[in-house]
Amino acid sequence: MNRRTTTLSASVALAAALALTGCSSSSDSSDGAADGKPKLEVSGAYMPQPVMDMAGGFLTIKNAGGAADKLTSVTSPLSDDVTIHETKNQKMLKVESFDIPANGTLSLERGGNHIMFMELKKKPKQGEKVSIELHFEKSDPIKVDLPVEAANHNPQQH
Repeated sequence: MNRRTTTLSASVALAAALALTGCSSSSDSSDGAADGKPKLEVSGAYMPQPVMDMAGGFLTIKNAGGAADKLTSVTSPLSDDVTIHETKNQKMLKVESFDIPANGTLSLERGGNHIMFMELKKKPKQGEKVSIELHFEKSDPIKVDLPVEAANHNPQQH
């Protein structure tokens, strides 16, 4: 009976170890998914040309990693007052952070969640780029250049 219990315990331990490491065809742990870290990539960034002394910024953050992260703030030389907002019931509300789920996406888009630039130091024109830095709870900051598009620019979502 003692040998049977030992064998059973070893089988359970082996099964648990396999479950924890996961059965993956990829042995590359630098992709973030296998090592439980966020792996963030930014795409589709733009800023509509501002018509007042404030502007919005829009982009998508894809997390290909195995752990969630949060966008906690945005900084830019364009404004000392850059905040992140959600839109609920057609009202903009400042938020402290946005969740970026593991193996998921955070979309900042017109009519929804977005970056808000207040009291612009200058009004960028279409064709220029605005530098921003995205700050996260876990990941290192990411620098992004937002191309300034026409004031009515609104890319179709896929």
